[in-house]
Formats: sequence, structure tokens, C-alpha cells
Amino acid sequence: MDLQLKGKVIMITGGAKGIGAAIARGCAHEGAIPIVVDKDCDAGEQLRMELQKLGASYGLICTNLLPAGNCASAIESTLRDFGRLDVLVNNAGINDNAGLEYGGPEKFLRSLELNLHHYYNMTYYALPALKKSQGCVLNMASKVAVTGQGGTSGYAAAKGAILSLTREWAVELLPYGIRVNALLPAEVMTPLYKEWLGTFPDPEEKLKQVTAKIPLGKRMTEPDEIAAMALFLMSAQASHITGQHVSVDGGYVHLDRALT
Repeated sequence: MDLQLKGKVIMITGGAKGIGAAIARGCAHEGAIPIVVDKDCDAGEQLRMELQKLGASYGLICTNLLPAGNCASAIESTLRDFGRLDVLVNNAGINDNAGLEYGGPEKFLRSLELNLHHYYNMTYYALPALKKSQGCVLNMASKVAVTGQGGTSGYAAAKGAILSLTREWAVELLPYGIRVNALLPAEVMTPLYKEWLGTFPDPEEKLKQVTAKIPLGKRMTEPDEIAAMALFLMSAQASHITGQHVSVDGGYVHLDRALT
């Protein structure tokens, strides 16, 4: 299947590690130009060296996305260096446990800044370029948006809002042919997930408990599997798909609990 992504400029926030890095690698393998936006400059440089060995074109913008002005600068820098923008992947975020019992108003608002505000800001500043390219937006949400988790009100609220904004933007941008979709990962083995496992007395036992509840294969979803769906949704092969919430989770959310 020809995804027709060769030469496309694809910006990925939080693209230096985990799911974002897997998407960047996938873009490079398809001949696209991944533009990684991440505050972790060291991880970004490591990924740059990896992709350069493949002969891939690559852009790296080391910045914190919280100030809206930084989002604008990231878009401006990309257009200056590459002349266009075809896809925006809003991916950066963190499950920061800003809960109800042990959170508070300030922590909750901070969580929304970390997980939601830059989705709007990046898309707002990218919109003129996406209109020109008739591009698309891919938002990374989470199963927490539809299942809840407990103890993470800010993250859940942000991811729920991302699902709503995906539908809202899909409607608003119909006249320009800009497609907007969302991906919902569940249990994915990323560096952040490994850190979370490390907070338990027996990480291996905790991992066994988690994977036992995943219907398909009793295993974690791999970042490359999320990336594969992301590449499809941003490609010409998905040209009539918009406003969708797509789960890539081995049936974790939607299949009968009796299976596990």
C-alpha cells in the first residue's frame, strides 16, 4: 500500500521518545520529513542521529510548548526551513496524577496546560499552512478519556476535551478539506510507562497483572503499532476518514471483561 507520504512535512509534538518517536521513525521510513518538537533536546538529538543514518530528512525544535508564543515559533521555524506543513500530530502530554482528593485547583489547571492547551495553540498557528496543503491533524488522546482511571482528573479532562475538539475541528475545517482524527492508546510500553512500573515494589509482577487484562495476545501495545495507524490516518489512503476516535489497544477498552 502506497501511503503517498513521500516529501510530506509532518510535525510531531512530544516526538523525541515513545509513541512520538515511533511516529517520527515511521514517517522517515515512508520518505516523509518528520519535524520533532520536544523539550528533551538530548532525546531529540539521539533520534536525529538515528534517522540521519537512514538518510532521512529531519527537523528538530527543542522547546517547551506551554507558552503559546513557543507554539507559534515552532510553526514559523518549520515553514521557514521547509516551506510547508502537511500534517500536525498533537502528541505531547503526561499523566500527572492531578486528582480530586490529592490534587487541588492549581494542580488541575497546570495539568490542563500540560495536556490540552498546546493542542489548541499548535493547531491554531498551523492552520494557515494546513489550509494551503489541505493537510490533516492527528490528536493523541487516551483510553482514560472514556474509561476513567482514578486520581488523574486533569489528564482525564484534557483527554476528554481532545476527543471533543477532534470532532469540533473536523466539522469546522470541512470547507478546507482538512481531516482531523484522534488515536486512543491504552497500555503502551513507552519510557514513561516503564517509569510508572518502576514505582511498584515488583515491576514485573505489576506488568503481568496489566497484560493479563489485555484481550488480544495478553500483551502491551507497541509504539510502532500506534505509529502504523497514525501513518495510515495521515495518508491519502485515509482520505475520507475524519472526526474519528480510533482505539489501538488489543481490545482493552471495548471487548467484554469476561474475556480477561
